[in-house]
Amino acid sequence: MLCYLGYEWWNTSFRSFKFYDEFGIEIPNRYNIHGIDVSRYQSNIQWKLVKDMKVDDIQLHFAFIKATEGVGNQDKFFNRNWSRAKDAGVVRGAYHFFLPSKSGKQQAENFIRTVEILPGDLPPVLDVEVTNRQSSKIIRERVKEWLETVENYYGITPILYTNIDFYNRHLGDDFDEYPLWIAHYKQKERPRIHRNWHFWQHSEEGLVNGIAGQVDFNVFNGDSADFKKILVH
Repeated sequence: MLCYLGYEWWNTSFRSFKFYDEFGIEIPNRYNIHGIDVSRYQSNIQWKLVKDMKVDDIQLHFAFIKATEGVGNQDKFFNRNWSRAKDAGVVRGAYHFFLPSKSGKQQAENFIRTVEILPGDLPPVLDVEVTNRQSSKIIRERVKEWLETVENYYGITPILYTNIDFYNRHLGDDFDEYPLWIAHYKQKERPRIHRNWHFWQHSEEGLVNGIAGQVDFNVFNGDSADFKKILVH
């Protein structure tokens, strides 16, 4: 009996994840600030329902929203998501899906034309996860061009999003100074990467009130004070 009680105490106190029926996934226990990322694939989102959903101590605080892709494409739901997420009280961030076969500067200009970033928003994000048959050298050059163009315009250091394999294979130490949002699924405590990170996309199969279908889930690596520091001032 004592062994059983000891196991139950350990299981509830120290296990690094918990399965939530309502969210449909396991969620890491050791993080307090949770969020999602969305694009046109989530279609019409009811942002108030997203904000109001709370299960035990888990509530969604932020959302990364796709804004642009390549040199001329805008996500058709961006303007709606951008305004309604803010209206619902969800901290918002905009991201650009990067195509290494295109000019980094022209892609940055596409993002700049589309996104107005205000105090209280998250910094701009560059999502780089495909090669388009470009060499690592070309990818690094064009990624750097995007990051520098966007930082010069907004006066904000952008966040870099990618997965661990892509980071190690194509980006490496050249971008270690940028805040990192890393995708690494099926991990129980933290993403397995050598450097510091700010956001962890830990699942692509989450369920949320107000969104039809599955959505990516993320955590922020820090407390509420750390989170406030990363927001635009």
